[in-house]
Amino acid sequence: MRVSRILAAGVALLSPRLLAAQAPPPNPEPGHQAIEFHGLVSTSFSYNFNEPASRTSQFRVFDYDDNAFRIDLVELVVQRPAPASGDFGFRVDFTAGAVSRVVAARGLFRDTSGEGQDIDFHQAFVSFVAPLGAGLRLDAGKFVTGLGYEVIEGYDGWNDNASHSFLFGYAIPYTHTGVRASYSFSPAFSTMLMVANGWDDVEDNNRGKTVHLQLALAPSSRLAITVNGIAGPEQDNDDIHYRDVLDVVATWKPTDRLSLGMNGDWGRETAAAPGGLMAVWTGVAGYLRLSHKQVSLSLRAERFADRDGARTGTAQTLSEITLTPELRLGASCIVRSDVRLDTSDRAVFEGRSAMRKTQPTVSVNALYHF
Repeated sequence: MRVSRILAAGVALLSPRLLAAQAPPPNPEPGHQAIEFHGLVSTSFSYNFNEPASRTSQFRVFDYDDNAFRIDLVELVVQRPAPASGDFGFRVDFTAGAVSRVVAARGLFRDTSGEGQDIDFHQAFVSFVAPLGAGLRLDAGKFVTGLGYEVIEGYDGWNDNASHSFLFGYAIPYTHTGVRASYSFSPAFSTMLMVANGWDDVEDNNRGKTVHLQLALAPSSRLAITVNGIAGPEQDNDDIHYRDVLDVVATWKPTDRLSLGMNGDWGRETAAAPGGLMAVWTGVAGYLRLSHKQVSLSLRAERFADRDGARTGTAQTLSEITLTPELRLGASCIVRSDVRLDTSDRAVFEGRSAMRKTQPTVSVNALYHF
């Protein structure tokens, strides 16, 4: 593969000189012809064996409805990529569904009362690749966070498990609005610096700004390590008390059929615990995926400690294990099922008549992308 890329690069460099006397250079591609349209539709059914009276599963990020069919996400992406130095581009992700209600940022489709809408722009940013070195990419607008192992599903990426981890839901943000600069020093090392309003805010809630630094290492084609650090004041009308998170993600693919992943988070926030003390939360999650042709099996196990209840509302330690068989129906459609067990050291999961320390669920998810 590397040899073919080297040969292709050599041909690309030499061919203009060889053909200059034979044919005039082609006209540049009109901007509207470079615009791409993509999309995703995700729908699911979830069942909670605790049979909660409210028909709501506790501490779930998106799959919180019990015993119900629903439309998780309908996404339409319009974009003009900016792949090379000197290029301008943009991307807009218009979304609708239950996922949008959760991740909607304050000041856009979430009002000051905290109520989110079923529509959202998960991303909306413009891009420019400055002709500096290998190309300095600049993005301005709203974009999904660079923290964490898991993502908000989209046409260009989804998770191995249908449900999301506690780390995804409580340890890190969903989106940011601001500016970011990305630069690749080599195929093995790249970095990103972002300055934004904060966590999940289009309209800033104070005068401070949040800074995010990312370092990405890829020592080989099978191993990747990403280290993220983010810090900034996130409390309303408060520029003094900071929220900091250190996030580490590692992926390793020892064979073509087996992939392993790890995500660790350590966060803290001053004056966010009872009595005005510092709140601390930590978590770690492990991932395993076995694939063979159109079939795969994924396993996730995690532990999230919310020592002071600053993230979940209750001082507790949450754990879960999820098993996800998956069947790929062609190139664009997958069907998968989550069998999941949540546990806590506190009785925080609702049952039909009493609170419990465990929450067993099962779900089926169908996803189509184009």
